[in-house]
Amino acid sequence: MVLLYFIAALSVAVPAVAAPLLAYGPGRRLARGRLATRTREAVAGLVVTLGRPVTALCLLLFWGAVVVAVCWPLGLLAHSLEDAVDWPVLLWITDRRTPGFEDFNWFYTTLGDRDPLKKVVVVAAVGFAVLWRRRFWIPLVAILASFPFEQYVQAILAAMVDRGHPPTGLGTYPSGGIARIVMTFGAVALFAALTWRLNRRWQVALGTVVLVMASYEGYSRMYTEKHWLTDVISGLMFGPILFLGYAVAVCVLAGRYPAPAAEKAPAVGKTAEMAAP
Repeated sequence: MVLLYFIAALSVAVPAVAAPLLAYGPGRRLARGRLATRTREAVAGLVVTLGRPVTALCLLLFWGAVVVAVCWPLGLLAHSLEDAVDWPVLLWITDRRTPGFEDFNWFYTTLGDRDPLKKVVVVAAVGFAVLWRRRFWIPLVAILASFPFEQYVQAILAAMVDRGHPPTGLGTYPSGGIARIVMTFGAVALFAALTWRLNRRWQVALGTVVLVMASYEGYSRMYTEKHWLTDVISGLMFGPILFLGYAVAVCVLAGRYPAPAAEKAPAVGKTAEMAAP
């Protein structure tokens, strides 16, 4: 019983500490690396050729396909670990649950359900549409699109892996509750950062809060026996990876990525090449 409380504390403390460390360490180096530079140049070329709305849509669809390609074999691995890992963990939790803590986890885990998050998405979309005034359509379209984007990608993966669910719940691979929290509250945090031009410290803080919420959602889904352990671990990877592509697409649509100067770079380079002897 005490160990379950300790794991619950870790599910909050680990992302709270790890997220800023990753953002200011590997995340910053990656953003300044060669891959990021080449990606920025490629996206700038697409923006010049296709325009921002079409480029954003293409990036979103492409990234959804990438996520499916990456997470499909992980789902097959998770399926193969059901007897060796998932069943022992499920039975171990069943023997150690307490009524009071179980009630709290049942209350918290509803945060990742579809119905409450649909309301959050609609309210956020309308609220930011008002704040963006003439460009109201950007948050209206982008925030509303976050929900079906996650749903369809997750549904495709669930159908491809087809691993079933615990006998005590209907959750399957990967955990949609975790991914919905990341996508929904991540979209809210993203538009808050874009609207008020928040600095990096605030961006990292908001991202950390979203990850903590998602991490404890994963714990609550296991405690209430709605998901296998491997579903939860997969959801903690699936959600942030999916949101990464969504965030880039939104920044492209909003004109924040790549920088306007970068859009001109391909054209300038082409002109110089044509002028060369």
